[in-house]
Amino acid sequence: MRFQFEIALRRRGYALVAGIDEAGRGPLAGPVVAAAVILPDEGFDHPLLDDSKKLSAPHRAEVAAALRAHPGVRFALAEATPEEIDTHNILRATLLAMRRAVEALSPLPHYLLIDGRDCPPVNIPGKAIIKGDSKVPSISAASILAKEARDATMIAWAATHPEYGFEIHKGYGTAQHLAALRRHGPTPLHRRSFAPVGSEADPGLLL
Repeated sequence: MRFQFEIALRRRGYALVAGIDEAGRGPLAGPVVAAAVILPDEGFDHPLLDDSKKLSAPHRAEVAAALRAHPGVRFALAEATPEEIDTHNILRATLLAMRRAVEALSPLPHYLLIDGRDCPPVNIPGKAIIKGDSKVPSISAASILAKEARDATMIAWAATHPEYGFEIHKGYGTAQHLAALRRHGPTPLHRRSFAPVGSEADPGLLL
């Protein structure tokens, strides 16, 4: 994967360029998790670096481990909770998680490259790139780290709510998850503003 975006920005004086992406906009349960990643000047040379959705779980875990172990890679993770998703809507909650991830980097980046159409509300210049997770290495790295972090969160929650199978579907609306939702009702982890959850919730529990 070529680093033309990052290289061009560094030539313009933006020494620290961060790629931003999220995981978990679509599920019915769990947080939305964002990652902000600054790759080293020499790049990050891993043959599997790509959009997390294109990688198998073992390959994604391999790249994530390599990113975490590389001394030149700087990254931060942040989330917006199910309650914040219900309060603000999923887009605003996603941008909130992205802002938190950016602000958790130290030092702060000089420029942001964001997957998608929207930029988080931070006082740092940036550019949103559609399908950026397939085009920009730092965004690909962010997509992998965000996905791995969110999956780990959902697997941990599976121990508290074993009847839902969160370790399998990670909160997405699979047939197994919808059947469990009809049988047991929503947990505190569920997004009650999402229609399949709200229809199964006790009206007194809706936000």
